Amino acid sequence: MKTTKNTIRIIIERSKDLYSSYADNVEGIYGSGNTVAEAKQSALDGLNLLIKYNSSENLPEILKGDYQIIYKFDSESFFNYYKGIFTNSALEKLTGINQKQLQHYASGLKKPREMQAKKIENALHKLGHELLEIEL
Repeated sequence: MKTTKNTIRIIIERSKDLYSSYADNVEGIYGSGNTVAEAKQSALDGLNLLIKYNSSENLPEILKGDYQIIYKFDSESFFNYYKGIFTNSALEKLTGINQKQLQHYASGLKKPREMQAKKIENALHKLGHELLEIEL
């Protein structure tokens, strides 16, 4: 029998002073940091504390079995976090969205419509699958 993992969605957002992180589907998992990496680690630390200091009766149901963690970024945070890896030119090639529009998303001047955000997400997932198939 195939077991399904529960999914914990941790939202990463940029504020004026720092990055914040929180699980949108599990109460009590929060974090923050000066970088995305610090905010992610802070949320994971919060998750571990939640598990460590709660009895099984008080633990949210989602944490009682196997679970996986996914990170959901607002577009501005994503583009800024990965700007050293993905140039606007590379993202244009992957997504078909022009560089000027991508720069508007990165600067926070505009937010992508749901369809555009999905287009970016699908292109990144496709690249990820292609990279997993590579052997050197």
